[in-house]
Amino acid sequence: MNEQVRRRPDGCRRALSEAYDTALLDLDGVVYAGGQAIAHAVPSLTTARDGGMHLAYVTNNAARTPQAVADQLSGFGLPTGAEDVITSAQAVARLISEQVPPGARVLAIGGEGLLVALRERGLEPVFSAEDEPAAVVQGYDPTLDWARLAEAAYAVQRGVPWFASNTDLTIPKERGIAPGNGALIEVVRIAAGGSPQVAGKPQPPMHRETVLRTGARRPLVIGDRLDTDIEGACNGGVDSLLVLTGVTTPAELLAAPPQHRPAYVEADLRGLLAPQPEVAADGDGFRCGGWRAEAAGDTLAVTGEGTPLDGLRALCAAAWTAAGDGSCAADAGKALARIGI
Repeated sequence: MNEQVRRRPDGCRRALSEAYDTALLDLDGVVYAGGQAIAHAVPSLTTARDGGMHLAYVTNNAARTPQAVADQLSGFGLPTGAEDVITSAQAVARLISEQVPPGARVLAIGGEGLLVALRERGLEPVFSAEDEPAAVVQGYDPTLDWARLAEAAYAVQRGVPWFASNTDLTIPKERGIAPGNGALIEVVRIAAGGSPQVAGKPQPPMHRETVLRTGARRPLVIGDRLDTDIEGACNGGVDSLLVLTGVTTPAELLAAPPQHRPAYVEADLRGLLAPQPEVAADGDGFRCGGWRAEAAGDTLAVTGEGTPLDGLRALCAAAWTAAGDGSCAADAGKALARIGI
């Protein structure tokens, strides 16, 4: 098992909502997809909150303001204040404010959430490279058009410092997986070259922003993406829960390098409310529930029976131990089919 799993506290014996004081929840793919709440999310989070767990929502989506996100969550039946929402727009606005003069102009390529965050830091959003901006920043905006991307490219070509709220290539929507902010950053990179400073998950500025705003002492990061949520937790030195309601597949989880390995894995947010099963060494393999898994040469093998998630947990232990500090290259197709996931 990876170091993060070995050092977790008493989550095996207690529900995660009792073992941790604060849930740092990603939104897209965890709580909702587009405008629809994900199955089991609202009742699970309500129960966790009623039991004393603080819920904080941490999103790489910079398009909307914290108040707009809080209003949507409240509409789902999760009473939420703007102070409970932390966005990558807030993180990147702080990052920019530390590098430009007070009141500086910033070419803002993004939505209302980005504009509000910049103004909160005393910065002036502008919308043309001809406005002599001290920085250019990109954040997700589903209404973004060619002309605004061109303005960003013109500014970056002139040497204006370039920032990005996040680099997620995709974003879950009701109809499927859509291009994210990272895809639009690539458009500007193709035209102008270079790379932006990034504030959002998994980069340290986002973790710093979250800690400053929540005051969490025993946080649990909950997400659906290995390269943002889980890596961000690893960078921050905190435990993480991966839910399989977003973009990550079981096969991708098994192949994860160390920085992408969560402490826990669950099908959805109901996993917050139950004790975590033990994953124990068993000879050359690992056992969880009624399943036993081991890495045999270039394949992963599993025997026994039980819930598919217990089988996946056992397979993760076997795959990650075999891979060591790298990604597991073993064929897991038959093993995943065997456990029914």
